[in-house]
Amino acid sequence: MAEPVDPAAEAASAALRRATRSTPRAKKGQGRRSGAPSSGSRDPQPLAEALDGLVRDQGWQDQSAVATLMGQWSQIVGEDLAEHVVPVSFAEGELVLQAESTTWATQVRLLLPQVHRAVDDRIGAGVVRAIRIRGPQAPSWGAGPRRVKGRGPRDTYG
Repeated sequence: MAEPVDPAAEAASAALRRATRSTPRAKKGQGRRSGAPSSGSRDPQPLAEALDGLVRDQGWQDQSAVATLMGQWSQIVGEDLAEHVVPVSFAEGELVLQAESTTWATQVRLLLPQVHRAVDDRIGAGVVRAIRIRGPQAPSWGAGPRRVKGRGPRDTYG
């Protein structure tokens, strides 16, 4: 008794036979040898090299550098500074840092040349052209759609 034939397997087998028959055969001594170096772009590449090529081809170097900066902030400036000062935005070459207190904002302003050098060393010179430091934001006492001119919340404290 004959085994049942799977139509999909039979079609695949026929396609394989056609494909191997129609390929031209290289004469002896022609073509590449196995293991010979190649510079073809279709050859397999390590993933890191392929991604670097994609970033370079698409012009994403600055965006990639900024993503590195935001993701590795604590490694770039150190754990102590990163606990109190965080990057909040980057636009048109300007990095904006948010400090948790005015004391830390002042400290970062004093350390600005070292911070800028550390950033340039990690992501490349020229990506960050300016660094702006913001201190803590004062609370907003305005609630609701209407405002009354005057001193604000201080005039009820004394």
